[in-house]
Amino acid sequence: MLNVLTFGEKTGVPVLIVHGLFGSGRNWGVIARRLAETRPVIAVDMRNHGDSPRFPTQSYADMAADLAEVIAAQGGQADVMGHSMGGKAAMVLALTHPDAVRRLIVADIAPVAYGHTQVQHIHAMRALDLTGVATRSEADRRLAATVPDPALRAFFLQSLDLKSSPPRWKLNLDVLEAEMPGIVGWPDPAGVYEGPVLFLSGALSDYVKSDHRPAILRQFPRARFARIPDTGHWLHADRPREFEAAVATWLDTTDPGLSS
Repeated sequence: MLNVLTFGEKTGVPVLIVHGLFGSGRNWGVIARRLAETRPVIAVDMRNHGDSPRFPTQSYADMAADLAEVIAAQGGQADVMGHSMGGKAAMVLALTHPDAVRRLIVADIAPVAYGHTQVQHIHAMRALDLTGVATRSEADRRLAATVPDPALRAFFLQSLDLKSSPPRWKLNLDVLEAEMPGIVGWPDPAGVYEGPVLFLSGALSDYVKSDHRPAILRQFPRARFARIPDTGHWLHADRPREFEAAVATWLDTTDPGLSS
């Protein structure tokens, strides 16, 4: 079973938050707590991330099955919100376990294969000399030699366990590297999800393009689209209040039983 963090009330249909590659449920704590003011919220650590178990695979079929197990343990149905890799896992979940997903929010990702890779970041994390590192600021200083973007370094370093002796990454870097082609790809599962879906993207991001819409609507015919201005792929980190407000408004105004 995946490691889960729970927020808010314990009754009612929860919002399940599914993080992206190299992330964890803890990354979503602020947004989760704000959403939990009016509804139960669960944030998971995906397999091979955070405090969840290590497995030899990172396929979307396996990730979707993990999420289905979490939802079954929480009452059998959830409103699911996933970002990036987590968004793809959430889409596969909706297509393969549609009864478990009441509503779906996909943050800045489309059901398509992408041509980029994230292996260079795995190499940077693996190469980081953790000898004598006792503070995150020292780890940041060392990581800056290979990762110049301070925001990206801060994100990666949230998965560095400094309480461990010696410090260690709370990421299964070997499996993530081996599975990278599948992570940036798309398994194209059969099926159609008939529930309401919000594709919420960053206006400055190119992860969800207009020419992706036919592929989206083919499997998610009730999809609606929205963008948050002045944000890139990390829209929830760039504009957390605007992101949270967009999600809450859509959840409050969308009836999962009616045509949207």
